[in-house]
Amino acid sequence: MSSGIFRSMAFSDPSRASASAHQASAYDGQATWAALACSAIAFPTLIAFNVAPSATFLNQAAAFVGWGSWLLVLGAVIPGGASPRSPGALALLAAMTLVFVLTLGASVFAGVPWSLSLSSAGTILSAILVIALGASARRAGISQQVFRAFCIGLVVAGAASSIVGLIQVFAPTLPDGDWMALSAIPGRATGNLRQPNHLSSLLLWSIVAAIWLGEAKVVRAELTLALALVFVYVVVLSASRTGAVGMLTLAGWGLFDRRLSRNARRLLVLAPLIYGALWWGTTVWATHSHQLFGGQTRFGGGGDISSSRFGIWSNTLALIAAHPWLGVGFGDFNFAWSLTPFPGRPVAFFDHTHNIVLNFAVELGVPLALVVLSLMIYALRRALANAIADGREATTAFPVQRAAFVIVILVAVHSMLEYPLWYAYFLLPTAFAFGLCLERPVASEAADPRRDSAGVTRPYALAALLLIFGGSFAVYDYMRVVVIFAPPAHAGPLEQRIAEGRKSVFFGHHADYADATVAEHPGRAMSAFERAPHYLLDARLMMAWAKALDERGESDKSRYVAQRLKEFRNDQAEEFFAACAAPGVASLASAASAASAMSAESGGSVRAPPFQCMPPTRALRFDDFR
Repeated sequence: MSSGIFRSMAFSDPSRASASAHQASAYDGQATWAALACSAIAFPTLIAFNVAPSATFLNQAAAFVGWGSWLLVLGAVIPGGASPRSPGALALLAAMTLVFVLTLGASVFAGVPWSLSLSSAGTILSAILVIALGASARRAGISQQVFRAFCIGLVVAGAASSIVGLIQVFAPTLPDGDWMALSAIPGRATGNLRQPNHLSSLLLWSIVAAIWLGEAKVVRAELTLALALVFVYVVVLSASRTGAVGMLTLAGWGLFDRRLSRNARRLLVLAPLIYGALWWGTTVWATHSHQLFGGQTRFGGGGDISSSRFGIWSNTLALIAAHPWLGVGFGDFNFAWSLTPFPGRPVAFFDHTHNIVLNFAVELGVPLALVVLSLMIYALRRALANAIADGREATTAFPVQRAAFVIVILVAVHSMLEYPLWYAYFLLPTAFAFGLCLERPVASEAADPRRDSAGVTRPYALAALLLIFGGSFAVYDYMRVVVIFAPPAHAGPLEQRIAEGRKSVFFGHHADYADATVAEHPGRAMSAFERAPHYLLDARLMMAWAKALDERGESDKSRYVAQRLKEFRNDQAEEFFAACAAPGVASLASAASAASAMSAESGGSVRAPPFQCMPPTRALRFDDFR
């Protein structure tokens, strides 16, 4: 597509012939943009097929390639001088740039493996590009066309995901796992994203998109209502608490936005009641038909209503208090938390704090986290101010920035309880909507097609091409470790596949994990423990690491890792600790501990029990394992 398409949309000749050509090119442009938006937004959310070791990698790679393709075309129609320059946009870009620098700094100063830092840094750079292009599109005066395509992509994603969710609940034997994901939680809709909270947030976005398309007269009001009701119902079937909170956010939009039509406001304000009625109706149906609905006991009050979040937040605050200035290193929360004593810790292996504010504070340190969060909050305030002003303008076009702001707020609320922005298929749409919120159209730049656009187009086009290349290369790079876990026919021996996988730029830590956990004598594979524990310390890896340290004669470290593993009370470690329950081992451990406390001159040597049954003789911290 050339820039002529959109210039003809904005600057057509008033003659009848020119108007006809304008209509044809506008239709073609809208259809093309809608298709590109679907490839960027909808397609990544609909991929069910996955290959070990990651269940979401292909979805994220598709998001990078899809967004790169759409942004390549978008960059070609933005006129020169439309680059972001508002205080809000610059603040958000500064915050993301600072996080990018700190991500790389974690490898330099905190020992985070480069494969992990490079992966995170590439994702952050992608978000910076998307924010900039979203802001530039708004400044160039083409946000209506852009947001229309964006909303179509969200509605397509929501409609297709709703079909998957309905089948997962009402016909659970139909999904095959390749075209349609199996629900990991019986009786709950998870979509092809395989997580109820991800499906619910996607559908909340889809509701916003459907409302905007109806208000902008892109689709009929009846279709908007039908789509919104279906999306709300599938949110109910997801039984996500995040989805329930999102209904209140939608009601707030309907309550305060007076530019919405009466029917749209009524639908939004009643969303929590509709949600509750559908929940009650589905519960009654499940009870009388003896069918499984996973939400029946979801809000019953039994068990831990926070799903271990209160526990992990308490542990995070303790880590922040212990490392307030520089944090534990970007991306290294799991490593620091797993290797810090927390006797009452949540037993799941958390790799995120499930709260974006706490995550920045614990990984970046309080001072830098305050800088990043202050810049983001300032940008959010500017986005709200723009959304309010956009709604007050007396124009025929329905406001873009109010709906875009609601999209950002929905994911911000989700980020207080989960970590959706650590997934590219949520991060990039959020970045784009946020960028759209942060600029105002500049008439002189939007209305002069003769301006030289090369100054802004070429850098954007190059960046978009790099995004496409990066996503494509990541797939190739990922396949170097896939053969370790899912070897094809006539694959080489495991040792050879692991050796090749360790050369992967972004995913070598997966090969290290395999090397560490399959070795009969982990002490001979100590190099594997330089990267693997920084990705995710689980029971298998902690057992292997403890054994490796013991084989290398690092007794205190091996005991320390074993003690941390014991805190998780994991079933996989039962055999590992079974020796500690043997008769006489407890008294033997006590005697060995007492003997180790005596001086050599007192001579009290006793037979040592298994290392995992002994506490370390000196104090250690997670930093000692870097």
